[in-house]
Amino acid sequence: MRSIDKVAVIGAGVMGAGIAAQISNAGVPVLLFDRVSDGDDPDAIARGALTRLAKSNPAALMHPSNAKLITPLNTRDDLGQLAECDWIIEAILEEVSVKQSLYRKIQEVRTPGSLVSSNTSTLCRAQLVDGMPEEFTREFMITHFFNPPRYMRLLELVAGEETSAELVSLVSHFCDEKLGKGVLNCRDTPGFLANRIGIFWLQCAVVQAMQQGISIELADAVISRPFGIPKTGVFGLLDMVGLDLMPHVLSSLEKSLAATDPFHAIYREPELLNKMIAEGYIGRKGKGGFYRLNTESGIKVKEAIDLQTGNYARAMRPKPPVKGKPARNKLRKLLSDKGDAGAYAWSVMASTLSYAASLVPDVSEDIEAIDLAMKLGYNWKYGPFELIDQLGAGWLCQELQARVEAVPPILKAVGEGHFYRNSGGVREIFTLHHGYRRLEPLPGVLLLEDIKAAGAPVLKNPSASLWDIGDGVLCLEFHSKMNSLNLWSLSMMERAIKKIEHSDFRALVIYNDGSNFSVGANIGLLAIAARLRAYPFIDYVIRRGQRVYQALKFAPFPVVSAPSGMALGGGCELLLHSDAIVAHAETYTGLVEVGVGIIPGWGGCKEMLGRWAQAPDAARGPMPAVTKVFELIGMAKVAKSAAEAKEMKILRPTDSIIMNRQRLLADAKTRALELARDYQAPEPVTISLPGQSGKIPLDLMVAGLHRSAKATSQDQVICEALSGVLSGGDADMTEPVTEERLLELEREAFHRLSRDPESIKRVNHMLKTGKPLRN
Repeated sequence: MRSIDKVAVIGAGVMGAGIAAQISNAGVPVLLFDRVSDGDDPDAIARGALTRLAKSNPAALMHPSNAKLITPLNTRDDLGQLAECDWIIEAILEEVSVKQSLYRKIQEVRTPGSLVSSNTSTLCRAQLVDGMPEEFTREFMITHFFNPPRYMRLLELVAGEETSAELVSLVSHFCDEKLGKGVLNCRDTPGFLANRIGIFWLQCAVVQAMQQGISIELADAVISRPFGIPKTGVFGLLDMVGLDLMPHVLSSLEKSLAATDPFHAIYREPELLNKMIAEGYIGRKGKGGFYRLNTESGIKVKEAIDLQTGNYARAMRPKPPVKGKPARNKLRKLLSDKGDAGAYAWSVMASTLSYAASLVPDVSEDIEAIDLAMKLGYNWKYGPFELIDQLGAGWLCQELQARVEAVPPILKAVGEGHFYRNSGGVREIFTLHHGYRRLEPLPGVLLLEDIKAAGAPVLKNPSASLWDIGDGVLCLEFHSKMNSLNLWSLSMMERAIKKIEHSDFRALVIYNDGSNFSVGANIGLLAIAARLRAYPFIDYVIRRGQRVYQALKFAPFPVVSAPSGMALGGGCELLLHSDAIVAHAETYTGLVEVGVGIIPGWGGCKEMLGRWAQAPDAARGPMPAVTKVFELIGMAKVAKSAAEAKEMKILRPTDSIIMNRQRLLADAKTRALELARDYQAPEPVTISLPGQSGKIPLDLMVAGLHRSAKATSQDQVICEALSGVLSGGDADMTEPVTEERLLELEREAFHRLSRDPESIKRVNHMLKTGKPLRN
């Protein structure tokens, strides 16, 4: 089968450079082109984009070394190198004539059979290929990435009837498995799927806020968490995207949509928006936007603009009429509320849901694709049809009719039913003309939600569940708040071990569908226990956590962890005690306890010492490993990707990194079954440590940082406790230290810190603000 081994991106702007970065994150070489520079270096424009990539925040590169895979070039001298590329991506100005001029140059030098695509977000494919040679048209499609390309999972793919099916399949698989994208095949209609709905939603929110006199703070409070939408809301999102992009996108849709489309009823060019753009208030990349930070007083004050006057004032934090996750009674209550919040919620969200439903079947017959477009492209937790299911389609129909608003045909067709349903353990989805059909996952994809639909958990408690995912493998799922770990979590780990030991199950996978694998131990328990001086309870929790993690490590079956999102503190320690890790590329992990006022207490110090001391590239003697682990834990270092976690040795060289989140569970299960074939539990580790002779230089280093004001007095206290553990206490360098002794040292240091008022201040501050206290 053909493969994509080298890619070219033409256009080194924000999007083009971001696309090139994500391709390099996949380990694929990429040529990055831009126009020739006027200076001595003809490649200076593309080279400058590469420099900005290295400094970008959030980081575009998963590891700094990935930049070496990107070659900066120019379109005057280097287009001939396109002949080496399997895929050529155009990401230049949104002008048909400019793009077609470039396409003709590409056609002269590219290798026949290579793919050419445009990253356009506003132009249709038919416009771009009009008048182009047939051999070019057959191998051309639109591949619309969302910004920033590393973090936004949606890729909209638009091919024509004449497009090579082989090329469509090739690029779909590459974007799915190598780039980690959710690939949606879209029809060649204006705005495709995500922007067709998303731009309508954003414009509706802005126009209705202006018409109804709603403050942007109230608008964002209403159109955010109550609907499972990120807390930025609408105006915060526009500031992130950039206000200067909106007029162009809005104008494009206004010109290309049919006169009957509801978009025209909300299309405006607000004078205030034009004024803000003209004055440089284009969002976070400018002087501010709808929100700004005022630092005139020497203190950062968040301000919000008044949509009526254009003046800024301190931003308020209004509360919407409902709290918590979307649910039928809450959503109905909000949309039916007679106050300003309810009227605004209805005018924006009911209109958007109705608009999304009206696109079936002309824009798409697949309501799952519409839901995925908004979830992957705009970070909605629930797609439009999932939200309608929460409300009740019948209820929404009645409300639309009562308000004399149009009811889309698919809403009438589903009636009192649901768009998604569980039928006999099978998840099904509603279609307009053929009733319900089975929801089929992609090959190589195993979804926990499908497992849940098929039956009950093997075991369950308030914080964790155990699921049978087939072939003798159990899946341990955390479902506490942010998947923090508590006594219920530890209990389920113990029960999972016993269940597998006394049954035909062969392996355990630790995985969940949440945004985070686990943010670590629930430090609220520590704060309460310290306030009550319940030190025996603290000792019990530490001992039990150590015992459970050791039991997982030495269990007579393989344990595979499959993290995504944050795996911090106790979550990181769980990874360290697993036989193997299959990590999503976007895994952020580290031992962060020092910032909270404590040290790792569930074996994290022990395991990191083992990783660094026994690594094939480890330096001789005990001090290099001790010094490196002291640096990582003492600075609360967090890997910003799975690639960085591998460099920190939280992941072993043999652990896998998966780009597509949806493929994580299936790959982890496969790895668990591979290990189960001839599994043997690991032998306990002993480590040579320097004892007091190693602790003294570490303490002197921290004392120096304290004197130069680079470390606080409490940093010094905590790091001295940490150095005592990592150096092995009173160890003699000639006598290796056992795992049990290191666990004992962890407990002793943890207990001292839990009795320290200044450390407990850090714990309480973190609970209250979510930020570390520098005391």
